[in-house]
Amino acid sequence: MTTPTWGQQPDEQPPPPPTQPYGQYGQYGQPVGQPVAPPYGQPVGPPQPYVFTPPAPTNGMAIASLIVSILSLTACVGATGFIGAILGHMAKGQIRRNNEQGGGIATAGVIVGWAGFALFVIGVGIIVAIAIFAGESYDDCYNDYGAYTC
Repeated sequence: MTTPTWGQQPDEQPPPPPTQPYGQYGQYGQPVGQPVAPPYGQPVGPPQPYVFTPPAPTNGMAIASLIVSILSLTACVGATGFIGAILGHMAKGQIRRNNEQGGGIATAGVIVGWAGFALFVIGVGIIVAIAIFAGESYDDCYNDYGAYTC
């Protein structure tokens, strides 16, 4: 015979255990009898320190390429644009080799440089054409007194 607990008669059976309110699954969808995971994750460990990695440097030749190309348009009417374009091509090679930044700047220097030089060549061509046309149409058959002699 078992020893009665407080509030029980000596030959009375203990009451059945309470039923689970969620059926065979617990509150978080876990089967009854297994540990329930907390609703939020546990921290894994101490936070890792922040490591600052500086960005790759910008290629100086790319910057020089763009500056020379722009100056060739404004100050030299495009005559030195080929220098800016060549600097841009050299800068693009350095950027690929050294893993630097400034590829867009170098490309802009190449485009502006060649465009400025092309405008210069077109302008010189127009001036030469005008000079040739003016030389052919010039009538030099007058003497110093205004008389027509050829």
